[in-house]
Amino acid sequence: MTAPVGDARRLPALALALGLAAAGCGGGLPLLHSAQTLPPGQVQAAAGLSGNVATAGFASAMSSAQAEGMAAGGTPSPPGTDPTYARGALVAASIGPGIAPFGAARVGVGAQVEGGLTYTGRALRVDLRRSFDLSPHWALSVGAAGSAALYGHQNGVLLPNVDLGELHGWGADVPVLLGFRSEGDLYMLWLGARAGWEHVDISEVSSQSTPTLGEAPLGLSATRFWGGGVLGLAVGFRHIYVGVELDASYASVSGSYNQTQVQVSGLTLAPASAVWWRF
Repeated sequence: MTAPVGDARRLPALALALGLAAAGCGGGLPLLHSAQTLPPGQVQAAAGLSGNVATAGFASAMSSAQAEGMAAGGTPSPPGTDPTYARGALVAASIGPGIAPFGAARVGVGAQVEGGLTYTGRALRVDLRRSFDLSPHWALSVGAAGSAALYGHQNGVLLPNVDLGELHGWGADVPVLLGFRSEGDLYMLWLGARAGWEHVDISEVSSQSTPTLGEAPLGLSATRFWGGGVLGLAVGFRHIYVGVELDASYASVSGSYNQTQVQVSGLTLAPASAVWWRF
């Protein structure tokens, strides 16, 4: 059963409005596309929401740092003396827990090759991938992507003295997907593996609004290696689809905050949903 035309036309606008309402927060960087690539010249646009949930070691590092920050009243520890707070700072910057808008555009370029551009409140991702038909309904796709954590595109106070508005960085990831497409493209299912790397920095961060002469600014540098699985589903008719996806990954983050070298690892869950429309 399909939705009335008027309701279907309102779905993309609703998803976009919800996404803009969450702009500037943390969030995941989902794929939200099937394993099959688009035909040459066909374009797919998408708008929705993505999230990033820190669990296990990451959640513990964040809660410990938040408790310490509240107890200290926001006053930073001397440089190089607080690994507990440094681990929480790396999670806040590198994992980016929270909700963010999701927007993407993809285009088929021929020879079963597809290019894409994806934006969340935290990062921009550019990718290229190729699919291989295994049967009339099954396909395998392999891709590669580069991403950039955008300077000034993340806000909200997760931890005192960790200014996410100063965050910037870059990364790369490689997804491999196996997908099923039903007769008439009524629904699509995909699952696979994904691994990547990202480096982020926070610079020009100070514990005071007007630093004293000779005071070193608080700085952060974090490198994250991660790998995990992807599961997604899209349902629709003709040109409009609703897609949902869940990414689960294990990551190791190492780096420094306020001249304190630390390492922290844990699990992240990244749910996402978007409305697609093809033309």
